[in-house]
Amino acid sequence: MTAVDSSAVPHVLIAEADPWVRELLSQVLLSVRCDARLSVCSDGQEALQAIKTRPDLIIVDRELPGIDGLELLRTVRHQRRTPVVPFILLSSRNDIASVREALPLAPTAYLTKPLNIDALKERLHDLLLTAGQEISCETPALKPNMSLASFLESRRATSDGGPLLADVQVAVKRSLNPHGLNLKVLEEEVRTDPQITAVLIAAANSAANHRDGAVQTLLQALHTLGSTQSMNLILGLSLKRSARLSEPLLAEHAERFWELSLHTAEYGRTLARVLELDQERCYCAGLLHCLGDLALLRCLQEWKLAGGALDEAAIADSLETFGAAFGSALRTRWRLPLELRELIAAVYQLGGGVYSRDALVMNLAAQMARLPANEGLEAIANGKAARLLQISLPELNRLRRG
Repeated sequence: MTAVDSSAVPHVLIAEADPWVRELLSQVLLSVRCDARLSVCSDGQEALQAIKTRPDLIIVDRELPGIDGLELLRTVRHQRRTPVVPFILLSSRNDIASVREALPLAPTAYLTKPLNIDALKERLHDLLLTAGQEISCETPALKPNMSLASFLESRRATSDGGPLLADVQVAVKRSLNPHGLNLKVLEEEVRTDPQITAVLIAAANSAANHRDGAVQTLLQALHTLGSTQSMNLILGLSLKRSARLSEPLLAEHAERFWELSLHTAEYGRTLARVLELDQERCYCAGLLHCLGDLALLRCLQEWKLAGGALDEAAIADSLETFGAAFGSALRTRWRLPLELRELIAAVYQLGGGVYSRDALVMNLAAQMARLPANEGLEAIANGKAARLLQISLPELNRLRRG
């Protein structure tokens, strides 16, 4: 195996069609070598052009659209570079014939999907670091004279989502048994975490996994992705920068949004059960409706870590100005199913026209969750959602107590 010169900043090419696997590969690599310069491609033709820049390490999916990974490996080996460039080939094909077809081209590693992240990290450590070497990377400084508003606007379309609120290491450990990962137990462990729920639903609806219909609940997503891919994506989230909020003031705000999300989700599920609607879909819509605010708080932590000033007034103003925009951008960029997005929108307000019973449930659930404990339910009982669902004041009182 030929190692990359660990004294220089390595240039790594990653070519993978699935955006979520692409992101996972990037995070795993940066967890090993945070200073690496990444070139990321989604198809073979783009990767072929990137190879001309002579990367130090190449990680390619065999099943790339356009020019496949095997042909790219053949191209690289025909260049006869000295030293030989390390090339990791990923593939969903693990049969003997497929492996033998690749061996004459001398891939540095042939890793099958779903990936064993520990095995990948071990390979990357061998290739990118010398024994005992440690690389530390400081948070990039802010651009001169950048305002908080400009910073948030620049991050709105690219934010990584909200912080993790569940302990993923504990969740995965509890879900493992001698026979593998128990998806039902894993779902119970992480179902209250908006970030994990959103990412897994989005990944399950990507082109690589989407098959029979839109995935709209966490349990559906887990079964679509399978145990290994689900575990990889969950553990990969913990590798990201600012995966957890270390700033106490921001963590307090996140706790409040989390509590609001959970209350809305529980009210939504209970109402859906009473009205014989999809309980888990309503639960997910309630859980995810504050994800934009949580994503904004995570970006505010990045601002603080980069040297920006932050106080309560700035946090409140940022949430008021950017919270909704962050949420809308995330739901669209992650391509959450339209039906789920419509339920999330109903949490905030009912649009014009005919309302689905699910949308009315979510609007009513949000009203219940946001009502102060010392206020009565009369106004909600007389509101549009409760009247159209024919839910009376006594029923709302019982719901609130139970």
